[in-house]
Amino acid sequence: MITKNMTIELKQGLNARPVAVFVQVASQFDSSIFVEYENKKVNAKSIMGMMTLGIAAGENVTVSAEGKDETEAIQSIEEYLSSERSAV
Repeated sequence: MITKNMTIELKQGLNARPVAVFVQVASQFDSSIFVEYENKKVNAKSIMGMMTLGIAAGENVTVSAEGKDETEAIQSIEEYLSSERSAV
């Protein structure tokens, strides 16, 4: 299992459209992936779960992945969250 703290650098934070893209990124991997924020832990492949977090730009989250492609999953998620452009 890999666990990593990440900062949301997307301009809009994780609102509807960026969450949809985030879930698409996470869903590419076979590993189990979870996001923790303010004492809540949700499946990163669940749009509804991710939407309940309401994460704003600049906030810190903990992302964990466990499975055969966990390293690639963490890297891809970190690349997406650290991009300064919002998903369009």
